[in-house]
Amino acid sequence: MARICQITGKTTQTGNRVSHSNIKTKRRFYPNLQYKRFWFEDEKRWVELRVTPKGMKTINKIGLAAAMKKAVQKGYLA
Repeated sequence: MARICQITGKTTQTGNRVSHSNIKTKRRFYPNLQYKRFWFEDEKRWVELRVTPKGMKTINKIGLAAAMKKAVQKGYLA
């Protein structure tokens, strides 16, 4: 499974690992993904999503249904 937040769409970023002698080699910065269960009131069931803490804050702020609808429109959630 790809390392992508299902609500915000955050993905892996790339950058450089810099040694003491200033030699640069490629590295990856992974998003802080968590498996989290949310109660989906519209369908009366639990939904497990792989989200970042920012995605959890978004769900708390605008609601699960609105966040999932927005994620589907942007293509983050199938």
